Amino acid sequence: MLLTREEIIAVCDDMRPKSRIVFTNGCFDIIHAGHVQYLSQAKALGDVLIVGLNSDDSVHRLKGPTRPINSEEDRATVLGALKPVDYVVIFDEDTPFELIKAIQPNILVKGGDYKIEDIVGADIVDKTIVLPFLEGRSTTNTISKMGNC
Repeated sequence: MLLTREEIIAVCDDMRPKSRIVFTNGCFDIIHAGHVQYLSQAKALGDVLIVGLNSDDSVHRLKGPTRPINSEEDRATVLGALKPVDYVVIFDEDTPFELIKAIQPNILVKGGDYKIEDIVGADIVDKTIVLPFLEGRSTTNTISKMGNC
């Protein structure tokens, strides 16, 4: 379910006393098996999974002029339809720090080769966890393969 920043803050304020809130974020431009595995593992760490989704402008600034492939509305719709995802909230900043600070999740999750000390928001949550990538699965690889068609 796609919520505004104000709506997700209210939901988290209501849930916080009785639920472990897990937060992750990313561009999620082309959903693949690696994303699905990652989101399933993230959800298993708590009661509620919130995905912070980079806006189109944010993805463009971070990934370059040819990205995103899919609009923020389409990316939010696909993410929201995935079983592990409870809520999606779009943010326009280059990092989710202000969003993390506002919703105060219990657990922050990132994927891949991040070091916990390099993860934005790790210093303001109870616990930060890095989950492994599913080997060979990435949006960049998918886009590369499509270019070879």
